[in-house]
Amino acid sequence: MRVGRIPYINCYPVYGAIDRKVVRLDATLVDGVPTALNRAMAAGTLDVSVISAVEYARDASRYLLLPDVSISCDGPVRSVMLFSRVPADRLDGRRVLVSRSSMTSVALLELLFANVWRSNPTFVPADAEIADLERASAESHEARLIIGDAALLLTSGASALADDYPYAYDLGSVWKEWTGLPFVFAVWVAQRSSPVAGALAVHAQLIQSRDWGLAHLDQLSAQAALATGVSKDAALQYLSGLDYGLRYEHLAGLTAFFGKLAATGRVPNGSLAFLPAA
Repeated sequence: MRVGRIPYINCYPVYGAIDRKVVRLDATLVDGVPTALNRAMAAGTLDVSVISAVEYARDASRYLLLPDVSISCDGPVRSVMLFSRVPADRLDGRRVLVSRSSMTSVALLELLFANVWRSNPTFVPADAEIADLERASAESHEARLIIGDAALLLTSGASALADDYPYAYDLGSVWKEWTGLPFVFAVWVAQRSSPVAGALAVHAQLIQSRDWGLAHLDQLSAQAALATGVSKDAALQYLSGLDYGLRYEHLAGLTAFFGKLAATGRVPNGSLAFLPAA
């Protein structure tokens, strides 16, 4: 079995025990940013992976959701941020750089511009990893979508680049204010073609590792601080604010998000399907 992992710190609680050999994973781990893992799953080169929620909606007939595991928020997410030089409702026709690393964050941003800010900017794909933030952008823009550890650097004040953008919007918070629901950014899925027994074993090991991680957030926050340059307190606040389950309220948020995307033709209309018990 080949299992995908995002190298951002928001995945530490799910994979931390596996990395420390506290939990054995009977599979090979493959690292990649969300869009890379999406492509690998679509190509069939991974058996199980965390993927963007939109990737599941885009090709639900190919995947089965793993129960009780996701990367979600019920309010602020702190790592999916729109940074802007002007208020979001004044970005009509302006250039907004969007991260190439996450389909879900871009799709959510498009919905928020259309339904909350009532503005129609020009979206320009761009790189927005930590290394990209250390150098000035070569592209003119009024706002930029930044995700993952790079966004956390800016929101925590660990990067002076935040001073360039007087307006900052946490997409998790804006979604919550708009819908009243949690938002699911990423899900774990298995290929429908993968052996069920192998996928179930991986799922059980991921859940066991996740449970260990949630009980050891202090240890994982120290690791996250070293990896990103943010303070340990900021890393702990961030990881504590995320939800790694997939309960009814998460499914309601996921269904609402997919329904809004399907209504505008961004994804096919479909339904959620889960990995069956053995």
